[in-house]
Amino acid sequence: MMSLILGEEKEYLSFDYVCRSGENSDVQSEWFTTEFLNGIKSSRIPNHRLKLWVGCPVLLMRNVDQANGLCNGKRLTFTHLGKSTIVGTVITGKRAGTTVFIRKMILIPSDPGLSFKFRRKQFPLTLCFAMTINKSQG
Repeated sequence: MMSLILGEEKEYLSFDYVCRSGENSDVQSEWFTTEFLNGIKSSRIPNHRLKLWVGCPVLLMRNVDQANGLCNGKRLTFTHLGKSTIVGTVITGKRAGTTVFIRKMILIPSDPGLSFKFRRKQFPLTLCFAMTINKSQG
């Protein structure tokens, strides 16, 4: 699908690090390398490597600004891909056509399969050409 969208691809990489916990912080930093943290994929946080194009549809994964309708599940397209901020347009709901600015956020996954806590600084977005029935009900 991405090959059908014309335009230049921009790749955003996350910044991942382990949340320090008490006396084992020195050991944890040796166990969890940057490559290991970058490879973690979870449905609750965006991937380490996020590839976007101007015009590609994306899904917002976090509540960014509830008062202005930027909530989990909102669909957007982008008009400008900057270094630390992305400018987009809302394509669904009452605020369709509204221009929004999205910046990177620090996200901490609450995945029960992970025995440790880590932080990922990344745009709270995922590509969205189709969605599950749970997301479409909102």
